[in-house]
Amino acid sequence: MSDNNQERRQAIVAHMEKDPWGNHLGAVMEEVRDGYARFSLKVKPEFLNFHGMTHGGLIFSLGDLAFAAAGNSYGQVAVALEVKINFVKAGKLGECLIAEAEEVSLNGPIGLFDIIVKDGETGELIAKSQATLYRKRETLIA
Repeated sequence: MSDNNQERRQAIVAHMEKDPWGNHLGAVMEEVRDGYARFSLKVKPEFLNFHGMTHGGLIFSLGDLAFAAAGNSYGQVAVALEVKINFVKAGKLGECLIAEAEEVSLNGPIGLFDIIVKDGETGELIAKSQATLYRKRETLIA
């Protein structure tokens, strides 16, 4: 990767690291490359629902953070059109969740992504999503 491309990638990642919601949750952006992103998050007591399990909204949010980063990884502004999620296993206090989003199709301005959220220790699937985005003509950085 050329120095110019590396600088651009760093500027894109720095822009995404300012995400107020992700920072509020304490999510960690572990990797971002074209069409792919990986985030992690430790489940804290305030992230549990009234059943004592990880709240579905938190699981969705972590996957959405990865989706947003993967979708915007090219530096072009991308916004969600639709996200569908299937919860397959309950999360629990103290576990580290890992979310990965990967582009599976790009057709013009429309992109399709697969998103998985898993237990970072066991690798067990917690949730799986499919998401669609629209890439605007704007760029994230100058």
